[in-house]
Amino acid sequence: MFMKPKRKKVNYSKWGYIFILPFFLSFFIFSLIPLVDTIRYSFYEYYRSGIKEIGPNFIGMFNYTELLKSDMLKYAGNTLILWLIGFIPQIVIALLLASWFVDIRLKIRGQQFFKVVIYLPNLIMASAFAMLFFTLFSNKGPINSILLSAGLISTPVDFMGSVFGTRSLIGSMNFLMWFGNTTIMLMAAIMGISPDVFEASEIDGCNSRQRFFKITLPLIRPILAYTLITSVIGGLQMFDVPQILTNGQGNPDRTSMTLIMFLNSHLKSKNYGMAGALSVYLFIVSGILCFIVYRITNGKDSDY
Repeated sequence: MFMKPKRKKVNYSKWGYIFILPFFLSFFIFSLIPLVDTIRYSFYEYYRSGIKEIGPNFIGMFNYTELLKSDMLKYAGNTLILWLIGFIPQIVIALLLASWFVDIRLKIRGQQFFKVVIYLPNLIMASAFAMLFFTLFSNKGPINSILLSAGLISTPVDFMGSVFGTRSLIGSMNFLMWFGNTTIMLMAAIMGISPDVFEASEIDGCNSRQRFFKITLPLIRPILAYTLITSVIGGLQMFDVPQILTNGQGNPDRTSMTLIMFLNSHLKSKNYGMAGALSVYLFIVSGILCFIVYRITNGKDSDY
């Protein structure tokens, strides 16, 4: 009896590994190795004094204890305040806009146009935004000129000379740059909810507030968790806007100095050990905050 030759089975799984290999190679070279090296240097005395380079000498946890004695906690408080000033109006307005735009009953026209306009500030570089606000709110800028012409003030307001003014400007810039991105994501999340759910709630007599808090918010919780986590990480990494607006000084009285600006000052002074220890602190705090946010926004399904 004639036997048909067995066909050679082709294993396509290897191609998947080949395609993802470039990512893992680049991650290993440009991310993992520098990360491990940063942690290693955090346990060493390694800095430059004039033309003399000192270290690396192993000193254990000395860098970590010295950071706790420094103004690091004050700068952490500054970072938290600046993040809250920008994030609270960002998430509130983004939720409201997302709910309005996807509400079929409102029949808002030109949604695509509004989406583009809302997202446009996200495309502007932070450096350009900072220079724009620096020009607008300077002592001789357009805002002071308008207020003086209208007779609302008698002398120019030094917006960047007060703690409230500087922090408000930084928070406003972070809000304007990111609320469009948050709005688009939340709109996509709400549009993913089945219309049948909203129709059933309307038949049951739910009003707009009940529908928002009892249906919309619980069902978009995964996207809310993602938004909060990325915002927390972005807040801890806040650097470009306050750096440019205050010329790296964190004025007035270093009340707008953030943790990354503090880290950058160590890198500029070539104090790699202290910079490495601060980076480890930031990594640990980011992980703890992200875990807390995830647990808060992703409870058990039985909660509903």
